[in-house]
Formats: sequence, C-alpha cells, structure tokens
Amino acid sequence: MGTLSHAISPKLALPRRDSQRSYHGLPRLNSRPLRWNANRAAKKIRMSAGTSKRSPPIDFSNPDWKSKFQEDFETRFNIPHITDIFHDAVPIPSTFCLKMRTPVTEDFAGGYPSDEEWHGYINKNDRVLLKVIHYSSPTSAGAECIDPDCSWVEQWVHRAGPREKIYFRPEEVKAAIVTCGGLCPGLNDVIRQIVITLEIYGVKKIVGIPFGYRGFSDKELTEMPLSRKVVQNVHLSGGSLLGVSRGGPGISEIVDSLEERGINMLFVLGGNGTHAGANAIHNECRKRRMRVAVVGVPKTIDNDILLMDKTFGFDTAVEEAQRAINSAYIEAHSAYHGVGIVKLMGRSSGYIAMHASLASGQIDICLIPEVSFNLHGPHGVLSHLKYLIETKGSAVICVAEGAGQNFLQKTNAKDASGNIVFGDFGVHIQQEIRKCFKEIGVPVDVKYIDPTYMIRACRANASDGILCTVLGQNAVHGAFAGYSGITVGICNTHYVYLPIPEVISYPRLVDPNSRMWHRCLTSTGQPDFI
Repeated sequence: MGTLSHAISPKLALPRRDSQRSYHGLPRLNSRPLRWNANRAAKKIRMSAGTSKRSPPIDFSNPDWKSKFQEDFETRFNIPHITDIFHDAVPIPSTFCLKMRTPVTEDFAGGYPSDEEWHGYINKNDRVLLKVIHYSSPTSAGAECIDPDCSWVEQWVHRAGPREKIYFRPEEVKAAIVTCGGLCPGLNDVIRQIVITLEIYGVKKIVGIPFGYRGFSDKELTEMPLSRKVVQNVHLSGGSLLGVSRGGPGISEIVDSLEERGINMLFVLGGNGTHAGANAIHNECRKRRMRVAVVGVPKTIDNDILLMDKTFGFDTAVEEAQRAINSAYIEAHSAYHGVGIVKLMGRSSGYIAMHASLASGQIDICLIPEVSFNLHGPHGVLSHLKYLIETKGSAVICVAEGAGQNFLQKTNAKDASGNIVFGDFGVHIQQEIRKCFKEIGVPVDVKYIDPTYMIRACRANASDGILCTVLGQNAVHGAFAGYSGITVGICNTHYVYLPIPEVISYPRLVDPNSRMWHRCLTSTGQPDFI
C-alpha cells in the first residue's frame, strides 16, 4: 500500500457553486471556483447532512418522503460499534463513576461497587437535534432546505458522554494519542484531558505517538509513556507535547504498528485529512477483525469541519488576531495615507478573517475565499480603498489565506498532506496598492502583517480550554463505550458523536448569504467588489 495520502485520496466530484438556492441541507454557494485541493484526503466524497449516499434522489411527490429521508439520515449517522464486528462482545459495568474517584484496582476491574445507582451516565439512545432553525423560505438568509418548500424535518445525532456499560476492561487497554497536521492552540489541553480521563477509567498503559502518523513507521521515534504526572501542566504552553507532522506511512503499515504495539485505543487529533486517515485505519482494523477503537478529535484552527459549532483553537485564533489587527490599525492611523494589511489563516474557509473583523471593529475591507472580488475596475477593492483614503485618511484590510488565489500564478507545489501550496495574496495586494497609488500620484504607506505562526503557537484561551477539556473527556467515553470510526464535536451547544465520513467530505464554508457574513459587511461597510 502507498503512502497515507494516496490511500485515502480518491477523486472528488466538486459541488457546483452557481446555485441561488440551498436545498437538501447544502450550503448556499456562489459562482467562484473552489480553491481546495481535490487530492486532499478530507475531500474524497461529496456529502452533507442532507444529501450524501442518497440514490435515487428524493421523490418529493411521495407523501412519505420525510420518513424516508429520516430513515436514510439515521442510517448514515448511525455510529460504528464494536458489536458490529464482534457480535458476542459482552459489556461490563462502567469503571467511570464520579461517586468514587480512586484508581481502579484489579479487585474492581468489573466496575465500582456502589449501593445506589449513579445517574451521571448518558443513555445510548440520547440524541441531539442537528438543525434548530425552521426556515420558512429558501430565500431566507442562510437557509438550508431539504425541499423547495423548506419543509421541517428533524435530524438527530448521537449525544456524547459516559455510558453505563463499557466494552473494554481498563487493565487490558493500551491507549495511544497522536497529533497530526499543523500546530493549533489547545492540542496539549486535549492530550492532558484524554490521559486524565483514561486514568479515571483505570487505564495504566497510555502512550503518545511522536510527530503524527510518521511516528508509527520511523524506527528512530519511540512512543512516549504518558500519565497524569507527565501531562499535569502541559496545557500551560502552546504547541504539542507529542510533536506534529504532515503525511505519513501507508494504512497497512500503521495498522501493523498498532498490532505490534498492542494498542487497542487510538485517539487521533487532526483536521480533515487526518480524520480521513483515522477512518481508513478504523476500516482496516475492522477488515482484520482487530478489537480497536479509533476516535478522532477535530483539530482545525480554520473552523472548517462540517456540522460542528466550532473546533478547538478557533476562539484563541480570533482573539490573538486582534493584536495583529490593532497593530495594523495603529500603523495605518498614525501614517499619512496609511494602509494596514493583516493576513489570517483560512485556506478554504474565511471564518477566522470574518470573526476577527467583527470582533475588532477596525477592519474596513475583509476578503475571504468564499466571496468573489475584483481588485481593479470601478467596483474593485482598489477603487474602494481610494475612497477610504480620501474620506478617512487610512484603512485596514483583513485577508484570509486562501482569498485572491485567482490573481496569483498557479503552482503545482504541494505540501506533505497533498495541499496545494498557496501564493501569498497579502504580499500581492500590498504591491498592487503601492502600484495603483503611485500611478495616480497619491502617496501611500502600506504595512503588511502575517501573524500566522505566532497565533498557531499560542496556548489556548479559557473558552478553548473548556472546549478541549470536554472533547478530550468525551473521546475517551466514546472509545470505552465501544464506538470506533467516530469523531467528537459540539453541535448546538451539546457534545455529540459523528461518523467520520460525514464530517470530512469537504470543508465547511462561510455562506455568503448567511447572517454572520451580512453582519461582517455591516461592520466593515464594504461594498460588493464585483
């Protein structure tokens, strides 16, 4: 088998972006071409909360179409369980009970003794409502409709949390944690909480795999023993205790390594591509009939994973971006005809740029990958910038990493994850501004700030710290409950388990017709640059 990226990167049929309506739960899209790499593992299948795996299409003339839609949805969102393969698997009473927080001993391996029932468990049939807005019309801002009449159809997903019965004996568990991709605030917080929760269940053998999936194959990298003592204070600093890397060995090699090491719980922290790898590992383990639980924790600073309110690191990124924006504002405001440019993360999705612009109140122009714009012409960005300089004397521009790539020379270069290496649009717009104002004989002072790696290296703020803590806990609860091939996230303020394929089919995008983008436009006062 080839490398990890080849193993999980089939061709993708990209969605059309010229529709004016949003049916079947799909995001409303505009005419701009997609900017993400079709070879990236995360985008291998086109699916969403409303349409994937449906064949033939919904027959809305059928009076029972709603019930059929719900049946299809429940089938797709039914999370894999160990009993799907091991039908004779026998559960035992949970060793997680907050009535007694002493470590499990061999005497109590079957469960904590208790004279009364503890009501802190989650019933396996508990569900969380995926969508909570009943749109009355497909033309309503941000509408996600299943049919042309925007009918209301309930869509439920599995609630996360500890179960009363578990499918692994803690004394027999060897758990491993791996962090993949780039750095993101909160990685250490998640690692710490996974270790602490595993120890509360009674697990003695916990290891970290160094430097992402690479750690499964590189003989020079040895696994790191983890315990509460080791991780107690790791959340006080940024980065990852275990290190990160992109790419890695083939799926067979990773699963061979799991088998050799005796690992039967694997916690994978990463984004879309990393999750595609986790799902492939889960499928290979099932194929070999290995009793292994593979659980993902979504890590993407860009906040671009489907179906989730937010992912950890995003709040911290927005907060830290304020420093760069304020610096750009001061530089621009203090200079004669000053222009400050801040480039923020966001390859395919402009969530950080949008939220940072809203939070700061200092941005005059916000450019994101999802919204087309022109630089030149009577309605272009530069024309509006001239107006700002004439009326305000200064301006601040926020651009997302993936914005404006159509203005740059294409490159075939790719990183280890298979992502196309983008050109620096921040530098490009800086040069275009200088050139434009030189041509009209108006002096301009342009400052460009790229705080990307400063933001990625930060420790998590309080909001992300809470999110990381609960995600780490629920990842362990899911593994002990016997689930595999799942990821944990927050949906409508509640924590849920989702099957990995449903969240990695393509990046979550900013809807140009959403209320949040409209709020950003109201804040900046920018026109449509088309």
